Amino acid sequence: MRLYEHESKIIFEANGIPTPKQYGTVRSVSEIDQLKLDFPVMVKAAVLIGGRGKAGGVKKANSLKEAKEIASKLLKLTIRDYPVEIIHFEEAVEEVKACYLGVTMEPKAYNNTIIASPSGGVDIEEVAKTKPELIFRKELKNNETELPEEITSELALKLNKELKLPDKQLKELKIIIGKLFSLYQKIDAKLCEINPLIITSDSVIAADAKIVLDDNGLYRQSSLLGGLDLSHKRHDVAEPTANEIFSFENEFPYVDLLLENQEKKKGYMHVGLVPGGAGYGILSIDEVANIGKRFFDGKVIPINFMDSGGGPPQERVAEMFNLLMDNPLVDIIITSRFGGISSCDVFIRGTVLAFRERSKKKQRIIPVYGRMVGTDLPSAITYLEKAYEETPKELAMLEIEIGNEQIMADVIKEALKKGFEYLKEGAK
Repeated sequence: MRLYEHESKIIFEANGIPTPKQYGTVRSVSEIDQLKLDFPVMVKAAVLIGGRGKAGGVKKANSLKEAKEIASKLLKLTIRDYPVEIIHFEEAVEEVKACYLGVTMEPKAYNNTIIASPSGGVDIEEVAKTKPELIFRKELKNNETELPEEITSELALKLNKELKLPDKQLKELKIIIGKLFSLYQKIDAKLCEINPLIITSDSVIAADAKIVLDDNGLYRQSSLLGGLDLSHKRHDVAEPTANEIFSFENEFPYVDLLLENQEKKKGYMHVGLVPGGAGYGILSIDEVANIGKRFFDGKVIPINFMDSGGGPPQERVAEMFNLLMDNPLVDIIITSRFGGISSCDVFIRGTVLAFRERSKKKQRIIPVYGRMVGTDLPSAITYLEKAYEETPKELAMLEIEIGNEQIMADVIKEALKKGFEYLKEGAK
């Protein structure tokens, strides 16, 4: 999970890594008056993706009027398809020299690796290609929580061959190298990066900050996340949608494939997917899109990825269907339960539960087409047949194929055909 620069700098400051004075963030130009700005200031687009500087997302302002003009333009900016919604203000620091520091994990051997370069403030990947001699790396094979003194000194001295710092700044540089590595270990990070680490006339300051947290360690970082007012897991490059927050709260993975609040495309079928697992969840997106392209003039749009996880309770299954039926963008739902770890019986009980509760509450119900086969299939069939007998009206829009006689591709094709007929008649 990526953090914004201003969030990363809060963590840096709390762990002894100096940053420019932070003035705060705004979501509208009118909020700038509430900040106590001391000019000049840096006005920065807060995004979770790289390329901000090249896209014009970082500007210097020398007055309140100029700061507002820059902020107004930035809030209209889109950087690599992501709109700018937050503006970050901080002290403008006068750079004399700059370098790069980063800590990450080497993907082959999973060794923690600290990387340094005297070429700061530029694309470090480009430096690695064009001037590899200016990239200094040290791998640590024993998962040390603190960076050994000899490595700290070695990296600082290598950097200083190019930077030629006075003793005071060299000492500060060594301290920051050590603290950045310690922070990386402390917060279960996948990446801690400073680019550039600025050398001023009298100090060393992290002018930029990047932290990517390891999702697998988030359960240990509740205090850190709470300090940033973060209650939900964030995507690598974007904030979660309302649907994704709902799924997180109900403990099943879900990803919107379309922009939040996107309007329906007239004449197209928008398909919600409730697959049985992550693997088929990914495959079903392609399968629905490919069958739509082949047989329905490409007028089929899968709208989500979803995964029930191993052995979900029936209440969670019901919420998976509720999420999609509550989404006005979704026309029909296609589902597949290949019971391995998960039970077909629990799956169909959860599905029927969703239909019955929604009917009782007079909530929107849309057609669900699918297939189930595998673990606990006999009891699932018995339950479904009885459910049809007891509540035929409530389950009128539920069509589930049983067993392997019909392959899933044909189930999808037939579902899309019926779905278009349903739309043509007019959803009621």
